[in-house]
Amino acid sequence: MKSIKSYVQENKDRFINELIELLKIPSISADPAYKNDITKTAEAIKISLEKAGCNKVEICETPGNPIVYGEHILDNKLPTILVYGHYDVQPADPIDLWDSPPFEPVIKKTEIHPDGAIFARGSCDDKGQLYMHVKAFEYMIKEGNLPCNVKFMIEGEEEVGSSSLEWFVKRNQEKLTNDVILISDTGMISNKQPSITTGLRGLSYVEVEVTGPNRDLHSGLYGGAVANPINILTKMIASLHDEDNHITIPGFYDKVIEATEEERIEMAKAPFELDDYKKALDINAVYGEKGYTTNERNSIRPTLDVNGIWGGYIGEGAKTVIASKAFAKISMRLVPDQDPDEVTKLFTQHFENIAPKSVKIKVTPHHGGHAYVTPIDNIGYKAANKAYSETFGVPAIPQRSGGSIPIVALFEQELKSKTILMGFGLDSDAIHSPNEHFGIFNYLKGIETIPLFYKNYVELYNKV
Repeated sequence: MKSIKSYVQENKDRFINELIELLKIPSISADPAYKNDITKTAEAIKISLEKAGCNKVEICETPGNPIVYGEHILDNKLPTILVYGHYDVQPADPIDLWDSPPFEPVIKKTEIHPDGAIFARGSCDDKGQLYMHVKAFEYMIKEGNLPCNVKFMIEGEEEVGSSSLEWFVKRNQEKLTNDVILISDTGMISNKQPSITTGLRGLSYVEVEVTGPNRDLHSGLYGGAVANPINILTKMIASLHDEDNHITIPGFYDKVIEATEEERIEMAKAPFELDDYKKALDINAVYGEKGYTTNERNSIRPTLDVNGIWGGYIGEGAKTVIASKAFAKISMRLVPDQDPDEVTKLFTQHFENIAPKSVKIKVTPHHGGHAYVTPIDNIGYKAANKAYSETFGVPAIPQRSGGSIPIVALFEQELKSKTILMGFGLDSDAIHSPNEHFGIFNYLKGIETIPLFYKNYVELYNKV
C-alpha cells in the first residue's frame, strides 16, 4: 500500500490539472446569467466523485441550485464522516483589478507561495479546498484503506446564503446521518503553523434604500432646498459607529457573550506581527473597536460594515443632479449569542428612526446565520489536531475566524453533529477579492492531511 505522501507526489500534476479545469467554469451563484455554469459545475463534481470511487452519486434538485450528494458505505456499524463543501463562487468584480482573467487559471510563484499558487476565482474559496477531499477520498479507495463510511454534500449557494441547503437538510436527515461533519472552507495561520477554526461569526446582511424626490433633480435649481438621498445616507451610515468604533444601534450588544480573559490569553499565543499585517494590506495603521486587539476585532467581536454604496451619476464627465435614490449593502458579523433575525430587526428599527422626514427608508434583509463555536475536547478536534501534527510537524492552534458559514449552526441543529473546520487557505489568498489564489503547497498538503483525519477519527471513535 502506497503512503499518502507517495500517492500525492505521483499524481500531483493530475491533481493540479483537474482542479484547473474545474476553476475554468464561472459558477457564480449571485448572478442568474451563470445558471448554466452552475449546472455544468454540479455535473463536473458528480463525475469527479464517481471516478474517485463513490458507490452512489446523485444531483439533487432544490428550489435553487442543485446539491451534489455522494456516498461510499462500507458498513453501517462503522462511523460516518459527512464532507461538506460548495462549488459556487463569488462574482469576480472588479475585473480590471485582476492581473489575469479570473476564470483562466494561471500558476504563479509568490513570496508566500514559492512553490506556486493557482490564481483564479474559487481557487481557495472553495473549489480548491473542496477538491482536496475528493482526491484524498480517491487515495483511500484506490489503496484500500478507507476506514469508515463517507458522505459528500456539495452545494451551489453558499455565497448567497445557502437557503436551498437548509431546505435540503431538513428533508433528508436520514440520508445525511453522520457522526461528524468535515469542512475545509477556512484558513490556517501559516504554512508552518496550522490552526483549526473553532469559532465562526454569524451574519446579518441587509440592503438599504433612501428615497428623496420622485425623480432626479437639477442640483442648481433644487440644491439646498430638497434633501439629497446620497448626503442623507452617508450621514446615517456614519452615525452607526461612535468615536470608539462602537456600534450605536440600541440593543445591538445585549446578547453578546464576552470572551473570557483566559480565552483572550490563549488567542494571543497565535503568531501575529502587526507590521507584517499592515504591510500586506498597504495600510499605515489598523482601525477598529477600542479596547481590543486586531485579532480580537476580526474574530470575537461583532462588526458592521458597508459592502457597497451607490446612487446618482457615476459616468464620465459631469452631470449635476440630486439623485432620487441612494443605496447601500451592509453586513453585520455576529458573535454568540446574537440572533441574526433579531439583529436585522434592531437595525431596521434604528435606521428608520434616525432618518429625517425628508426621505423615505426601505430596508431589505438578504441572508444571515448564527455564530458557531466548537469545543476542543471532542474526538473530531483531537483527530484533526493529530493529523496536522503528523503532516506539519507541529500541533495546530485553535483559532476563531471572523468569517461566517451559517450552515454550520444549521447542521448542529438539524443533524445533531459537531463540525470540524480543517482549512488550508491563508489570509493572504484574497478570497472574495481580485487575484484570489490557492497555494500548490496548501492544496497538496490538504490532500495529504485529510486521510490522516479519517484514520485518527476512527481510532479515537473506537476507544470511546
